[in-house]
Amino acid sequence: MGQNVKVAVIGGGASGVFAAICAAESSAQAQVDIFEKSQLPLAKVRISGGGRCNVTHACFDPRELIDHYPRGSQELLGPFHKFCTGDTMEWFEDRGVSLTVEADNRVFPVSNSSETIVDCLLDFAQRAGATLSTKSGIKALVPAPDGGFNLTLDSDEVVHYDNVLMAAGSSKRMWAILAKLGHHIVKPVPSLFTFQLRDPRIKDLAGISLSQVRLTVPVAGLEAEGPLLITHVGLSGPAVLKLSAFGARWMAEYGHQFSLFIDWLPEFTQESLLEELNTYRKLPQTNRKRVASNTLFGLPLRLWKAFCDYAKVPPTANWSDLSKPMVRRLVSILSESEFKVTGKNTFKEEFVTAGGVDLSEVDFRRMESRLVPGLFFAGEVLDIDAVTGGFNFQAAWTTGWLAGHAIVDMPVTTS
Repeated sequence: MGQNVKVAVIGGGASGVFAAICAAESSAQAQVDIFEKSQLPLAKVRISGGGRCNVTHACFDPRELIDHYPRGSQELLGPFHKFCTGDTMEWFEDRGVSLTVEADNRVFPVSNSSETIVDCLLDFAQRAGATLSTKSGIKALVPAPDGGFNLTLDSDEVVHYDNVLMAAGSSKRMWAILAKLGHHIVKPVPSLFTFQLRDPRIKDLAGISLSQVRLTVPVAGLEAEGPLLITHVGLSGPAVLKLSAFGARWMAEYGHQFSLFIDWLPEFTQESLLEELNTYRKLPQTNRKRVASNTLFGLPLRLWKAFCDYAKVPPTANWSDLSKPMVRRLVSILSESEFKVTGKNTFKEEFVTAGGVDLSEVDFRRMESRLVPGLFFAGEVLDIDAVTGGFNFQAAWTTGWLAGHAIVDMPVTTS
């Protein structure tokens, strides 16, 4: 291990600060300096989960965990075997942060405040001896003739370091610097966004939520299930965000305009749903009930009325009054409603980018560049992203942990 290795961490976000702690705790002799361009470090940590900070997810099997990563899943399998979600929980709890697992397996601090996580990270970075410089952007990163790197700060000061960790997130400026060093940057596109659409069927239904629907974009082979929320400008909720994450590149290519199909009752096939509705037409206890006034399957009444109206079911019609074509129209609407998506809205609390450093150029055993020895990566600077639920933070902790330990286990340069 390099006894007096000098390490620069570019980026004071989750992965950068976590990696700096790991590096400084691994080698008491190492000099670990964090450079953050903004005035406030750990910005995403502060706003995550509506200010509660979704630290990680209680999925403890690496092979199941990687299914939540549209990009980087196979590359993260090995790293997750070394530092996984349980390790993250143990790391924070060992440092005095009590965590709780919610019903959907998202993990939050018991305090319900992201400041608990921020304070923990900054406190232990200081305890380990890592220094943090805010309002300290990087202009240039150049390999030095005798080894190591010369960093040019925004102040034009040039500082030499033996090894550098790039953890600057989705920074076009840092990607440009890495491209000059020979790295290929996969074109960034938005991920985790909601859908804009205008449709008379849901025009006045903002605020209605469904616990389980199935969304498909057949032309792209995309499908996602989960909760859905109707908003004043379109559709949101976990199912939409998951679909947007896995379809990020395809949707960007088509200008975020495409046909979306919604199965409002995914527990039924069209055949079984038709049979269920025909039963309501015939049963004595239901056939005299008004269709539009008595919602079925737990659907919100306002939504059910909108479906009935679109199926041309008269407001005063009883189940026994329905014709077979009416029932078939209702089945079609419930199982395969088509909507025209016309654009996207950023999901600000969890905004991530699909794109970054080409993963084939990174040694995921150490998070080190295969092209530039001594250059390491962690977090969203890489072409890695995940769905919501704590998975993006877990990638940050894991890559930061690996990079932080590996970066101080390097020879010291002679310059």
